[in-house]
Amino acid sequence: MSVAADPATVDKCLRVGAGFSQGDRNWIAEQFATLDARLAAFGADATELEVSVKDREAPGQKVTLECWIAGHPKIVTTSGEEELRAALNDVRDDMRRKLNDSKTRQEPRNNRHLRERPEAEDYSELQ
Repeated sequence: MSVAADPATVDKCLRVGAGFSQGDRNWIAEQFATLDARLAAFGADATELEVSVKDREAPGQKVTLECWIAGHPKIVTTSGEEELRAALNDVRDDMRRKLNDSKTRQEPRNNRHLRERPEAEDYSELQ
């Protein structure tokens, strides 16, 4: 996996949305730190993360983590776990899987249209 000149990190790219305060941001960034290795392939200026929660700490709360990377489709993960820390870990792990899948789809060996076509050899020199 290549690393961008100014690699994206959770700390650089994370915004807290509805249901969270700026005071929650550092704690959430620590929970999401394992995403840094996956985000490093993308530039910080082209990557955004946003985490939000609906009905925080109430039955049926829903945590959402969204990721925008320039040139890629938006990635969204959600969790309905009742405990907030478990829900954050759930969306983090799902985001890690989806980032891996997105990276794999962009690699030439897995996408016939992105592979380089071998140039036709000139057989006249061999004869």
